[in-house]
Amino acid sequence: MKKSVLIVEDEALMREVIKDYFENAGYEVHEAADGQTAADLTDTWDFDLILLDIMLPEMSGYSVCRHIRRTKDTPIIMITARSEEDDKLTGYECGADDYMTKPFSPKVLLAKAQALLKRRDGNVCGENGVLTAEGISVNELSHTVQVDGEYVELTPKEYDLLVYFLNNKEKVLSRDLLLSKVWGYDYFGDLRTVDTHIKKLRAKLGERARYIKTMIKAGYKFDESAEN
Repeated sequence: MKKSVLIVEDEALMREVIKDYFENAGYEVHEAADGQTAADLTDTWDFDLILLDIMLPEMSGYSVCRHIRRTKDTPIIMITARSEEDDKLTGYECGADDYMTKPFSPKVLLAKAQALLKRRDGNVCGENGVLTAEGISVNELSHTVQVDGEYVELTPKEYDLLVYFLNNKEKVLSRDLLLSKVWGYDYFGDLRTVDTHIKKLRAKLGERARYIKTMIKAGYKFDESAEN
């Protein structure tokens, strides 16, 4: 079955170029030229990936991203003419998984999309497809997470971070390492991206957030023996 992609872009020519690349790569492509249409479509359909411009009529890309994240963890790549660091951080804080700044190569966008979907679909699993820590259970087959018996909704990047932590317990993990392993070797983002996502992940883990320890000037470590 083809994976479905929603392109949210108000520039018709840009939308058409992206559409051609993704259709030629075998994706089922849907389009929206404004933010409100995109929000309405995501309420109705479950897309595998969303390519989301920030500067949109009717409703900004940031608002659309927040709207989607209230109910879904669909992978989102933001596309924008803005290159300022704070704009990118705002996108990540809204729940975006990756970022492309115009002008860009459609081939690179497609490669990023494929890498993001590949990590999301992940083929490497723990025993019986389940990774665990005290009070935390991650089913890598269904991509579901439970904390103290309650299901928790994580964004794709929050999920990837948690899986990486569970696969590397007791190891000190630098921000550079987390960027390369979770975001990909071709990602050139700011190290604060890691801090932002870990802050959001901790908020969703409740009392179990204490397992993710900040190691001063070193990075982070997942330690089940950590006390409150």
